[in-house]
Amino acid sequence: MGQVHHLIEKCIIFKMSKEECMEALSKHANIKPVITSTVWKELEKENKEFFEAYAESQSKGRQDRMSEEETSQMIHKLISDDDPSSSKDTPNT
Repeated sequence: MGQVHHLIEKCIIFKMSKEECMEALSKHANIKPVITSTVWKELEKENKEFFEAYAESQSKGRQDRMSEEETSQMIHKLISDDDPSSSKDTPNT
């Protein structure tokens, strides 16, 4: 669940809605939407004021959003960066 929490935080940084986050994590990290939704709900309970303000900012308009393709590429990169098996520091033997 820690990884899902971390990835949700990344989605929030990119101003993604809960639904967009669920879709992105399902597509790029093979995380079932129900898991993302459950962790998101827990985060909402723990950080009620933040999520109220976040929901309000989401509803005001989203002129500074990245395109779907840019978002997809960014999520893929973030997931790859978080995957220890894809480390660039691993020496070739």
